[in-house]
Amino acid sequence: QVQLVESGGGLAQPGGSLRLSCAASGRTFSNYAMGWFRQAPRKEREFVAAISRSGVSTSYADSVKGRFAISRDNAKNTLVLQMNSLKPEDTALYYCAKSRGVSVTTRRDNYDYWGQGTQVTVSS
Repeated sequence: QVQLVESGGGLAQPGGSLRLSCAASGRTFSNYAMGWFRQAPRKEREFVAAISRSGVSTSYADSVKGRFAISRDNAKNTLVLQMNSLKPEDTALYYCAKSRGVSVTTRRDNYDYWGQGTQVTVSS
């Protein structure tokens, strides 16, 4: 069993930054790839970023490429999403998720554990 708890969301101005963290329980965090997804009101949950088990490989949605950075600290069981140059369209509930495998994946159904989410609102 894995428990994931997100933090770091809040209100940011356009062009601002936020840093999301995901704390994972259990000793299996370092065995799996991890990802971030987001869901805006009345929209489907969408892929944001993913990172391989080792942290060497990453993948980003086109909409966040060059602005967001995913990283992990396996010693601290922590996943991070650094979000820069935020836009109003980044407003959403952001979820941390654990993959079923070790490699980067963008498919939602390849993730089997999810956090409760942290709200990010970008507005002036």
